[in-house]
Amino acid sequence: MRRVLAITALVAASCASTSLEKGASVVRLSPGQVDPAFEPRRFALVVGIPASTDERWRALKYATKDVDDVARVLKEPFTGRFTVVTTLTAKKDTTKQALLAAVQQLATQATRPDDIVVIYVSAHGTLARDGRGEPARYLVTSDADFSRVAQTALSIEQLQQAFARVPSKRRVLVLATCHSGGGKSLLSDEMQKELASLKGVRPLEEVSRASIVLSASDFGEPAREDDGLKNDVYTHFLVEALQGPGDRNGDGAVTATEAHDFARRKTYAHSKGRQRPSAELVEVGADPVILAGRIQREGRPEVFSYAPRLDGFALKVNGEERAELPGGVAVTPGKHVIELTKGPDLFLKEEVTLEVGQRLDLEDLVTRKEPAVSLSALFGGFGFFDEKSRNEVLPGGATLGAALRVDRLFGGRFALEVDLGGLGGQTTLDLGSAPVPVSWTSVQGGVSLGWTFRWRFLSVYVGPRVAGLWVQRSFSVATYSGRQAAFTLMPGAWVGGAVALGKRWEVSAHLQPTLSVLTVDGTLRAMGFVSGWAAVGFKF
Repeated sequence: MRRVLAITALVAASCASTSLEKGASVVRLSPGQVDPAFEPRRFALVVGIPASTDERWRALKYATKDVDDVARVLKEPFTGRFTVVTTLTAKKDTTKQALLAAVQQLATQATRPDDIVVIYVSAHGTLARDGRGEPARYLVTSDADFSRVAQTALSIEQLQQAFARVPSKRRVLVLATCHSGGGKSLLSDEMQKELASLKGVRPLEEVSRASIVLSASDFGEPAREDDGLKNDVYTHFLVEALQGPGDRNGDGAVTATEAHDFARRKTYAHSKGRQRPSAELVEVGADPVILAGRIQREGRPEVFSYAPRLDGFALKVNGEERAELPGGVAVTPGKHVIELTKGPDLFLKEEVTLEVGQRLDLEDLVTRKEPAVSLSALFGGFGFFDEKSRNEVLPGGATLGAALRVDRLFGGRFALEVDLGGLGGQTTLDLGSAPVPVSWTSVQGGVSLGWTFRWRFLSVYVGPRVAGLWVQRSFSVATYSGRQAAFTLMPGAWVGGAVALGKRWEVSAHLQPTLSVLTVDGTLRAMGFVSGWAAVGFKF
């Protein structure tokens, strides 16, 4: 639609300069004259922090050269083609507030969703306890105080949150830093001891809105400068990737993930396995973030995964080990046998047919192979929100039942659950001057449709619910003996979560607030109602 409007505007401008006596003239525009107006704009902020005011942070040799090399390859007219490349290396430009202001400036420039925005940082990293008392990652800015890290340095979480406010949907954050206490990192004695107890743990931020976050090393590993390369090691190979070798599928362009995978493998080999660059991908799909080159042809098919739960799995294609996840490989078009293994254990084996230009996300393949139906036995309870209803209609009670859930509906993002439960018992109601004994029976069932969020082995469901409630009460007192029964349909909500225990079993918990309308003693009453339960399920 925007292209049509642009062509219309150009024609109108041409017609405006034509004499009225001659009438309208036809303007012929080639695709080359229109396409540049719609090509994504490209912005980069390239930061190096070689030294800090507090001299307890030792100076970095190559942070400035890292900036020069990255900026150079991004500016190259036939590769990076970034039109706005801002470089910051001076102490006054690399304080905590100056960096946040620079990111805010990016937000005023990259206002179109298809703009490509890159932030690269070569600096010291460190760890400190944040305001919640949890270990958090920090970027050592030029004004960072070694004794007051949390108050003076820039937390990676804060940097990511600032980057998330950039309107563009194609964002890449590259961190040539580490937080291990070695290499490009310094830690206090307290954090050194804490890190020793956290080996193998990756306390990454719970929420990262940046599309792609590339780190020079995994948590707990050093990122190194190298005198032979005269660069940060990861940066050296990232620049090399952007100059062409990173084009894994041969389509003429180097995407962010292709560049990272190239630099990751090279860095791992160069460091003899001591440094493993990592990636956090949140919004990566069929529209890759191109950092260098142009797509000139359909590339070879790619098989990849950046899903956290597949980290560390080996990817085999036709029996040959091709990569360790996260990462990806390019293969020839046609049929292939894809395997995922960890040590001697085979996790997945599937034959697939791949076409030119196709990108196969292994997470999708694994999800499709997983059981989509679960049957659960549940135990829980129910009750009315208000005290008056609990006293006069029915107190809260327990329930037993079963639930059947079908996952991955409507494009894989929704789940449908049907549940039925009930129980009975004896209690007392406050109907006058004295408690009145009553026997009760309840049956409730419902249908819930939930949007699904999955992370590792956790699934969370949120959506609407429609339920039915049948309640029967029996009184046996001197003044009255008999039964009362009522049924109501209840609209409401469904909030639930399930944790997978292996491939077949799961434990789950659910909460369903609803609105019930019952006739009580001849009066129609609307009452808030809630039920909840815990369950053990089998998937098939």
